[in-house]
Amino acid sequence: THLPDDPGPREMLASGKSPVDAAAAHPTSSLVWAQLADEAFERGAAVESYAYARTGYHRGLDALRRSGWKGHGPVPWEHEPNRGFLRALHALARAAQAIGEQEEYERCSQFLKDSSPTAAQVLG
Repeated sequence: THLPDDPGPREMLASGKSPVDAAAAHPTSSLVWAQLADEAFERGAAVESYAYARTGYHRGLDALRRSGWKGHGPVPWEHEPNRGFLRALHALARAAQAIGEQEEYERCSQFLKDSSPTAAQVLG
């Protein structure tokens, strides 16, 4: 599945705008929520990271379904608009592990590998 391109959030982040401002301007973008999750995790705020990542993950699922995804199948990392969702999925797995949600960590990690082996490799 290839998500449609939405350059607005990418451009805001690339221009140095804060992820908070980007999320307020583009609340349906998985990319901005993934960025917020990454920054929270780097600060040691795993619960906050989990919340941001979960938001990005669900926004991404909504977008995937609108694009014809039926709950399975590839979501290639190579298609740049998919990266926000894949980053949010990775961030959710990472934060779930950090707060002791082992089952969710395993489920999200497998989902990432199944969706895009490249993303699983790139994101670690």
